[in-house]
Amino acid sequence: MYDLITIGRSGVDIYPLQTGVGLAQVETFGKFLGGSPTNVAVAAARHGLRSAVVTAVGADPFGAWVRQAIRGFGVDDAFVGTVDGPPTPVTFCEIFPPDHFPIYFYRGEHPPDLRLTAESLDLPAIVAATVFWFTGTGLSQEPSRSAHAAALAARTSGWTVFDLDYRPMLWGSPETARREVRQALRHANVAVGNLDEVEIAVGTRDPERAAQALLDAGMAIAVVKMGPDGVLARSRDEHVVVPPVTVEVVNGLGAGDAFGGAVALGLARGWPLERTVRFANAAGAHVAARLACADAMPSTDEVLALLPNEVRP
Repeated sequence: MYDLITIGRSGVDIYPLQTGVGLAQVETFGKFLGGSPTNVAVAAARHGLRSAVVTAVGADPFGAWVRQAIRGFGVDDAFVGTVDGPPTPVTFCEIFPPDHFPIYFYRGEHPPDLRLTAESLDLPAIVAATVFWFTGTGLSQEPSRSAHAAALAARTSGWTVFDLDYRPMLWGSPETARREVRQALRHANVAVGNLDEVEIAVGTRDPERAAQALLDAGMAIAVVKMGPDGVLARSRDEHVVVPPVTVEVVNGLGAGDAFGGAVALGLARGWPLERTVRFANAAGAHVAARLACADAMPSTDEVLALLPNEVRP
């Protein structure tokens, strides 16, 4: 049985090794594992969780490398399919610290990870996982949308986390995204999103109102990431606001994935909500201070270094 199974995007991140300049001026790049659900699985594995990712890659050298990288980070690649035809997605970014990181997705019209089918899923493994993590992007096209629906319908216990993950360029319209996200909310018991994402999900950017709306929609836990104002998290009995951890930001793109892996750790280990969010917030800060995403995911001890008063779990 897995502590965590994630489902959704995977690919190759091509990040500039120069910061503060546009892609037209960049001369050298680094190659890193990419895709938010894949990185969340990596982040959780760094904390000792038994993790797997359900995704697909192209039948090309980048696809072979993604599989190799997933295994290298201690994540099970047993549920990584290979699709003939479309290439493994590649993503570029520009790095303008502290808060401007434009992303350029080269995913084609129908990338491998959106060709997952319900028939390809190992539903017994998904059902048995302590935490199942899915993202909004996986709902953007068929047959991935139906695959997600099958997985969610099978989940009757444990933590089912909806990473709201709204990427407008990957959807046909905000209206379509809003419809699919709201339908999927009925099958989750934890929701995690930033202000843009909760607005798509529940129609408001106000953190308190958004958290309440997510609880009203059936969440046991609602987590609203407020950027420079920290993180708000609520359950029926708890209300937590965690301030940001101060670091010199290099690249903020992987911070949310580190946050997600740490949230999965807290859920799997049964931590109190306040401890989970405080730890996750520090994990995100650790990655924000570094260039890479997957490669920069912290160990538990590296997170604790940012929380000097925290007792090691």
